[in-house]
Amino acid sequence: MEFPLKSLSVLAFILVAAPALAIAQTDEIQVYDAAIAEQGIFNLEVHTNWTPIGRKAADYPGAIIPDHSVNGAAEWAYGVTPWFEQGLYLPVWTPYSQGRGGSIDGFKIRELFVRPHAADHIFLYGVNFELSVNYHYWEPRRVTSEVRPIVGVHLHPVDIIFNPIVDTRYTGGLGNLEFVPATRVAYNINAKWAVAAEEYSDFGPLRHFLPVSEQFHEVWAVLDHPGKIVNIEAGVGIGVTGGADKLTFKLMVSRDLNSKSK
Repeated sequence: MEFPLKSLSVLAFILVAAPALAIAQTDEIQVYDAAIAEQGIFNLEVHTNWTPIGRKAADYPGAIIPDHSVNGAAEWAYGVTPWFEQGLYLPVWTPYSQGRGGSIDGFKIRELFVRPHAADHIFLYGVNFELSVNYHYWEPRRVTSEVRPIVGVHLHPVDIIFNPIVDTRYTGGLGNLEFVPATRVAYNINAKWAVAAEEYSDFGPLRHFLPVSEQFHEVWAVLDHPGKIVNIEAGVGIGVTGGADKLTFKLMVSRDLNSKSK
């Protein structure tokens, strides 16, 4: 069953109609490739990010300081249909940040709609919607959202994936939507190992991009290994603009929590 065209139209309307956000999320550093849990399968993915050399000042009064911080999330997912995965990030948390120690930052609910069995096709597509409920030190507004379109190609052995993400704080109208795209180019060495280059950006609001020196741009070297017990993605990111963190490491560990019923 292909992703319903009627649903695509509704999702496109929501994307256009959504109001505004800022500040790139740091609990999840990942490019979505339209892969989801199989129908009936629960999956857990634990995200951990460490920024040994980061921005020295908070993005706004009372916010977590990125420098030396460790943050992440537990991402719970369930395959509802071959084209829909329901997700919950609980908790989103910061095990350590300067002057604060550990903290619970909030939670997120997401709905991910994709082309079924995307890995079996040359062309992949999808869209992800997230609703975040935040403590004030994580985001300046209590409720924020993300809309993440997903497009890409599997060229065997190369994958090219693009997520033209927009974030919203539900203020300021369409022009205040924040453009925060993510890109991944991967080379699959074999079925068990892949290496990738990724790029994460925050250009600022659509109505007027920030000066380049204030934008967030990081380039990443990433290694992926799907294993029998857990799947691992690890990487190191280098900031290339003044608005980015200079050095960040990420580790994502995931596994299915149940077997598919026969």
